[in-house]
Amino acid sequence: MTNDYKFEFRPYQRRFLRSLTTNHGRWDIREGIILHLTDESGKVGWGEIAPISWFGSETLEQALDFCRQLPREITDEMIFSIPDELPACQFGFESAWEWGSGKWGNEFFSMPHAPCPMPHAQSFSGLLPAGEAALNQWEALWQQGYRTFKWKIGVDAIAHELKIFESLIHTLPAFTKLRLDANGGLTYEEANLWLWTCDNLKANPELPLEIEFIEQPLPVEQFQQMLELSTSYETAIALDESVATLGQLAACYQQGWRGIFVIKPGIVGSPSRLRKFCHQHQIDTVFSSVFETAIARLAALQLAAELSRNNRAIGFGIDHFFEQEETWLQSLWNDL
Repeated sequence: MTNDYKFEFRPYQRRFLRSLTTNHGRWDIREGIILHLTDESGKVGWGEIAPISWFGSETLEQALDFCRQLPREITDEMIFSIPDELPACQFGFESAWEWGSGKWGNEFFSMPHAPCPMPHAQSFSGLLPAGEAALNQWEALWQQGYRTFKWKIGVDAIAHELKIFESLIHTLPAFTKLRLDANGGLTYEEANLWLWTCDNLKANPELPLEIEFIEQPLPVEQFQQMLELSTSYETAIALDESVATLGQLAACYQQGWRGIFVIKPGIVGSPSRLRKFCHQHQIDTVFSSVFETAIARLAALQLAAELSRNNRAIGFGIDHFFEQEETWLQSLWNDL
């Protein structure tokens, strides 16, 4: 039996408190779309489309075009036949459908308020700013309970970053875990130098700090080199940009990747197909944010809780990048 839903959507914009700098450039404003489905019995489901086109998803414009061309009444069939070229739309609509169908149980509410329910900060990885700013930022996050940090590399000259890295590892408290994220910004020589440096640290018993992995050291098209590097060093490599969507995830697995997969639920595609893939292949995953609002985060954390293995911290320690707006969603809905 097909269900019908009344469908509404609203675009939103949220400004970062400070620009986010990665190898892909500067990011100042997070834009996305909030979805609202109501079934015939009045049950409401919320979803969010939060694309990052430079990371491999559709653009915001393509997502808006898709939403605009849909009728006011949509069906299950429409939700589950969104094409693979629109992975952020697949995630947004399917998670709104799951929310409304009560799949997550009763602790989820009909109108989400920020801040949303959070696991303890210890199970999160806190994102540090690129460059020297990281040296001043980790302490505030540590006091909030974070014990895993992620630092962006490949943004500045490597000699300069290695110096900051040296300071950072001697400043961070014992038993901290550190992830280095290159966003595909290193050359093959630089990736070898970072991995060699991390292996040397690993071998030093005096240093009670764990370099957990280097994330996406090389560009997506250099998959074979990353595969080769993953077998040449002790330090683990995690794929991120290479596995942005379900299609890419499956392709890397088929080509032999058995290392860590960083999954960004907001842009990976269909949650039901992701579940199937993870259950089938038992891959080593780290779930990570796309700087979404509380709505997509609830759906993403639900997936992370179901599918995480190996007890790795999840990459959702990003609250400090936005102002906390308690009522932003109601305002968004009521002002239009």
